Amino acid sequence: MIELKSADELDVMREAGRVVARALEAVRAQAKPGVRLRELDEIARTVIDEAGAVPLFLDYHPSWAPGPFPGVICASVNDAVVHGIPDDRVLSDGDLLSVDCGARVDGWCGDAAVTFSVGAARPEDTALTDAARQALADGIAATRPGGRIGDISHAVGVVGRSAGYGIPELVGGHGVGRSMHEAPFVANDGAAGKGAPLRPGLVVAIEPMFLAGGADDIAHAPDGWELRTADGSRAAHVEHTVAVTDDGPRVLTLP
Repeated sequence: MIELKSADELDVMREAGRVVARALEAVRAQAKPGVRLRELDEIARTVIDEAGAVPLFLDYHPSWAPGPFPGVICASVNDAVVHGIPDDRVLSDGDLLSVDCGARVDGWCGDAAVTFSVGAARPEDTALTDAARQALADGIAATRPGGRIGDISHAVGVVGRSAGYGIPELVGGHGVGRSMHEAPFVANDGAAGKGAPLRPGLVVAIEPMFLAGGADDIAHAPDGWELRTADGSRAAHVEHTVAVTDDGPRVLTLP
């Protein structure tokens, strides 16, 4: 069932989104060569705790996972697309890092992700991340009353396919509200004019995931959580939580 949120509920979700944005900013500021992923997780945990919010990812246990997720953030490096566990891995110069974070405030959720280079950026990584950000911007622009979920999917997919990137089929965006994952699913490629209608009060996480190698295939890492590109190429993942309003899209996870 798709739940539409009231204006007051959107305001609370905006507060959750601000917490997520601050956590991502703090993590990015400290993500340097020589830093462990676990240290970045502690930084995000501190930001969320000090805001009086609740981390969404910690102890999250979907039916397909081998156990509860052990971190506050997902930290996915290089060929990892999503769901990377923030462990003792040390970041190296030139790594491509995707960080996903979620928080709950007064029962309402916010969810966002960023991808960036650690230290010196490779030109091909810059092109990949720029395309993902453009796809996110285009997906947000399509989040308007009277449209369809497929309009968002199409806007994202056009950017990725035009650049020759792979787009995994079974992972993508989703509804957000009292739970981190709600209906509807928001694919990162698809036909415009299809899917659930975009009505005021609908809130979705739009999260392009592009694979540099051009193939769409991904596979689970041995830990059962992390999803990696099947061909070993690098991946980018960006995300905002966005509300449909009568005045157009409202991005709830901006700083």
